[in-house]
Amino acid sequence: MTESITFSAILWKEGKLQIAWSPELDIASQGKNVEETLGNLREAIELYLEDENAKIPTNNSLILTTLSAETHHKV
Repeated sequence: MTESITFSAILWKEGKLQIAWSPELDIASQGKNVEETLGNLREAIELYLEDENAKIPTNNSLILTTLSAETHHKV
């Protein structure tokens, strides 16, 4: 029996690569584009979850937001 669990993914670009990170599991992956990167992250998460000792978070209280901060430097 399989179960589907939803995890967060935060993406950003480093050079020519896209990076994806799942904060709940602290697992990251990379790829050439968003689709490839998310596929690679999904594969990394599934491999992690195959381990019988894998810790699956039960409290999904992640909050993603933005904030503004003042700077005295020219941007």
